[in-house]
Amino acid sequence: MLPLVALAMVMAGGGALLLGRVGEAAVARATARTAADAAALAGAAEGEAAAHEVAQANGASVVRYETVGPDTRVTVRVGPAEAVGRARRGEAGAAGGPP
Repeated sequence: MLPLVALAMVMAGGGALLLGRVGEAAVARATARTAADAAALAGAAEGEAAAHEVAQANGASVVRYETVGPDTRVTVRVGPAEAVGRARRGEAGAAGGPP
């Protein structure tokens, strides 16, 4: 009986550890997506330095920053997770852009 109890405890501990790792990875992915979107918006509005600042404020580091015409694309990393955010600069007074 005692070996079964010990085995059950080891399996429960392993399951808890696995759930913790899965949860940690999910949080890192969600944080990376949020940071990438925020950094892309900041980059589209104010340039690369703003994108780096916003990414860092969200716990991420910028892996890649690129602009093509009005489009800005920012790739960030949070721990093992990477995410890409995209934003487009609007013209002043245009629909969706600043007044």
